[in-house]
Amino acid sequence: MDTTFSKSKSKKISMITCYDFQTAQIAAKTEVDVLLVGDSLGMVFQGKESTREVTIEQMIYHTECVRRGAPEKIITTDLPLHTSLDPQKAVDASRRLIEAGATNVKIEGNNREILTALAERKIPFVGHAGLLPQSATDYKPKGRGEDRQVVLQQSLDIQEFGASMIVLECIPEELAKEITQRLEIPTIGIGAGRFCDGQVLVINDLLGLGRKVPKFVKKYANLEEIIYNAINNYILEIEKGVFPGQENIYK
Repeated sequence: MDTTFSKSKSKKISMITCYDFQTAQIAAKTEVDVLLVGDSLGMVFQGKESTREVTIEQMIYHTECVRRGAPEKIITTDLPLHTSLDPQKAVDASRRLIEAGATNVKIEGNNREILTALAERKIPFVGHAGLLPQSATDYKPKGRGEDRQVVLQQSLDIQEFGASMIVLECIPEELAKEITQRLEIPTIGIGAGRFCDGQVLVINDLLGLGRKVPKFVKKYANLEEIIYNAINNYILEIEKGVFPGQENIYK
């Protein structure tokens, strides 16, 4: 399995988040390039207000589930906040995630001590610049005005320390375009416009499940309505005595 990507004008990289075995099984049948076990599971899977409370044990658990469902796919797993603030903790957590089935880990920001620790131990990692959910005080786009240079420097630093790819989140399209042109590693956009080398979306948002979604999301299905109708039809058939039917009964 080739676990690296090169920049290509003809082939964009596709990435979706994935948190469970059954979704991974479906994704494994598709041509999607990367499955991201994101700490976004704290919000879309656990119903919390942010990603900050997600633990390493939870990330290991979900990585194992996804790997069982997609044994041949590239799987990137987020380092949760409490393991990404100290170099040794980051190294130990990364090794545990890779043992659980991750191909590589993703870390937010350009903390040089952390990136150095991962690079020196040859732990494969993906970077993340722009809006950083683990430390953000709001979820507004980054990289405007004076903040533009901050995001650009984040990206350059992340490449310097050996990341295989970089996720650019919620930044102006022109800044994402400049970063993509300047970097030798692929950029993966989420709310970063059309000029990145690839795109990532949260699977729940893509499928139209549940929550209010940001501007950059495109819904490709409305599973919330389908599930709602299915449950109501199930209830109705129970009330009318239609279910279970003859075909559902053991004799």
